[in-house]
Amino acid sequence: MSETFPSQPEAPRPTMIDVARRAGVGLGTVSRVVNGGHGVRDETAQRVRAAIDELGFQRNEVARALRPGKKSTSLALVLGDLTNPFYASIAKASLEVAGQSGFAVVLGSVDEDPEGEKRAIQELVSRQVAGLMIVPDQGDHAFLQGAGVPVVFVDRPATGIDADIVMVDNEGGGRLAAEHLLQQGHQRIAILLAPSYYTIGRRLRGFRRAHRSAGIDVDESLVIQLPEGNAEAAEKATREVMLRPDPPTAIFASTNFLAEGVLRALGELSGPEPAVVGFDDFRLADMLPTPVTVVASDIAELGRSAARLLLDRASGMDTRPPQRIVLPCALIERGSGERPPSAADRKAR
Repeated sequence: MSETFPSQPEAPRPTMIDVARRAGVGLGTVSRVVNGGHGVRDETAQRVRAAIDELGFQRNEVARALRPGKKSTSLALVLGDLTNPFYASIAKASLEVAGQSGFAVVLGSVDEDPEGEKRAIQELVSRQVAGLMIVPDQGDHAFLQGAGVPVVFVDRPATGIDADIVMVDNEGGGRLAAEHLLQQGHQRIAILLAPSYYTIGRRLRGFRRAHRSAGIDVDESLVIQLPEGNAEAAEKATREVMLRPDPPTAIFASTNFLAEGVLRALGELSGPEPAVVGFDDFRLADMLPTPVTVVASDIAELGRSAARLLLDRASGMDTRPPQRIVLPCALIERGSGERPPSAADRKAR
């Protein structure tokens, strides 16, 4: 079962989040009142119903068809753009694990839009899903307190709520990339950064940590923050930095999209090619004339681990405090990251 939610509907309607704010109660309390559940005091329920009337809130038709007390066999996954292979891999893996346990997955794609994410979550909670898996945006997720269902965050932790998180060792991966390039003899290493989500900040932290351990200062002019996290922005930045009088001898691209942009730019430029290391593998990276060295993680395992943890929470099998599962990264040497600095550059240093 797969559905997408528009990030900006034409006519936004009042949500359960709006009702919760108006009534001064938690999202889970509103869900129980709307769906005929028990355990809500009469005074509180009256306040919620008054807020519903004032706002003109209408519950979702799917939720209306569910009988009170009926146990859900659906999980929900809320993530970013499904055209991104990273998100697609997470979705596919979580669907497989859920299906093996007899659960369906309702899918919400919100493309890094905080308000769209809130609306999608409200819609999913109204459907009485058994649990939520969320790749969170940068907004405050305190509204999920008391949602009444278990929540597992994927790839990034959320603010405003203490919940399970399954993520990649981004800092360790950034350190691996920089250590590898430093070991090849590079001292002027550019790092291209997508707009600073949690993951990118941790990769930069690992990059700096490797330099400190090697006793080499990071050239701050080579720490390049891009306005957008796409290949076009990386291509433009690479062209500009390589045309400087003293260009870097190596480049670390902090995402797979950025690595593609770096390679496009280098294919158009003359002169010694810098070493290149990317973060996250991408299609045909091993088929290029010089195969691309990458820091890779098991992205599918992110989805599998999140789904397994959520199923255990939903069934009551796992009652531990919130867990933090960190999956390791590994460096895959293919050629582009093993280019040494030119003899002229070594002599200049």
